[in-house]
Amino acid sequence: MPVRTLNRQQAWLLPPTLEELIPDDHPARFVAAFVDSLDRSAWMELGVVLDGEPLGAPEYHPRGLLSVWLYGFMTGTRSTRKLEAACRDTMPYLWLTGWQHPDHNTLWRFYEEHRKSMRHLFKRTVRLAVKMGLIDLAVQAVDGSKIAANASKSRTHNVAELKQILERTEEAIRDLEAQNTKGEGPAPVHLPAELTRKQELCQKVKEAIEQLETEDGREETNLTDEDASFMKSRHGIIAGYNAQVMVCPVKNEETKEKGFIITAADVVTDPDDHAQLAPMMEQAEEMTGAKASMTLADGGYHCGANLLECANRGQVVAMPEAQRRALEKPYHKDRFVYNQEKDSYTCPHGHVLNFAGEKQRSRAELPVRIYRGEAAVCRNCPAFGTCTSDKRQGRALEIGPHEDALRAHRTWMATEEAKAAYKQRKELPEPVFGILKEQRGARRFLLRGLDNVRAEWLTLGTAFNLRTLWRFWREGTVFWTKRQTQSAPTAPHQLAHARPSRVQSVPHHHHPVWARAA
Repeated sequence: MPVRTLNRQQAWLLPPTLEELIPDDHPARFVAAFVDSLDRSAWMELGVVLDGEPLGAPEYHPRGLLSVWLYGFMTGTRSTRKLEAACRDTMPYLWLTGWQHPDHNTLWRFYEEHRKSMRHLFKRTVRLAVKMGLIDLAVQAVDGSKIAANASKSRTHNVAELKQILERTEEAIRDLEAQNTKGEGPAPVHLPAELTRKQELCQKVKEAIEQLETEDGREETNLTDEDASFMKSRHGIIAGYNAQVMVCPVKNEETKEKGFIITAADVVTDPDDHAQLAPMMEQAEEMTGAKASMTLADGGYHCGANLLECANRGQVVAMPEAQRRALEKPYHKDRFVYNQEKDSYTCPHGHVLNFAGEKQRSRAELPVRIYRGEAAVCRNCPAFGTCTSDKRQGRALEIGPHEDALRAHRTWMATEEAKAAYKQRKELPEPVFGILKEQRGARRFLLRGLDNVRAEWLTLGTAFNLRTLWRFWREGTVFWTKRQTQSAPTAPHQLAHARPSRVQSVPHHHHPVWARAA
């Protein structure tokens, strides 16, 4: 077959316009439409003044900078220098910026100043999905995943190790100072770089020691990121954070398009998930404006306090027992029958265990009630050795303050309805984490410090939701209504771009549905 002519000096007879650079259904257009739809109150929530300063050189428009960051997070580009390069030579970014080229410093200053307000944009993506009836609040699922911090785990130390580092650093400082004063010439104007680094390390170690000695319950700290903790992940022990998401399925009945929306997102330093269930449910309710009929969670969230909290909130939760093997034993405490009048328990062999007192395990926990059988009866019981091997005191039962909630939940989880509902859990948050880590590059946070990492995670959640909404918009889902008038402005920057086939453009000053959804 013939070969096409290659001419790198080809000139345009009619130069192309920006509108011709990307397809009508490109995700960059959806990002631009979302950003253009933000009204003045939304920009105020982000801490952005659209009018700019009257004096000085013109600055880049916030709409362009925000669009670059959101599209970057959507496509897995979170580095300022990579975004700078993309704004020079990648068509979607050139289209988003109107062929302008903000440098990495400009992009970083905008992100640093406004990233902690991303919660407002995240909420708008959720409310938009709710407004369009895409979210199925019949079920939601919560899960957590350990994500590495921007710090090495070898930089994590306890107080004893920090004191050894401090001693070695101070000795090195003394040696450097001695070398610096031996010369015959005048003293240098600036301290040597090595000495300056050692002094900075010395000060950082002293602050870390003071922090550990004053904070209760914390034994280690990381010199690079003081908020990062040791976490057990699938790839071993890491210095990182516990990232949490609440996920709802979304579906368009007309196009049969399916996907996921993150309705709550948070980052904590606690490697355990138990304390995160109630806060995540509260955040999801705040973001969506309604309670989900059922919440799915894995065994890492299972505890009596969480079950009681769900019961008080009137929310059904399906999650397996944390220690399922213990339930299978023939003499588990669930097989002992409680007598409320006598405040006693009867074992499977008909022997009575009477109340023997209370035990306080820790100051933070409520006391547990102890019930004991008679030692002589237990020793002569055919189950001795299986039920208990305590010859002196016999079998003992420890009944916690949430025992009723635990037993009620075990009964509920034994039903076919609960088993069928729980099967959906792996289909919701696990694919979301897979997309965020594999496609968005979120296996490691780029920022340091809990507040900054939390803002980065919320931005990832916002971009994930925008990507899902774009897929529905591409398939023809109408996201706003046509309310155009003859007097409406028609400049390109005043219009929210829409897919021509099903979605109509709307003037920027007439707020679309999603601008009013939050």
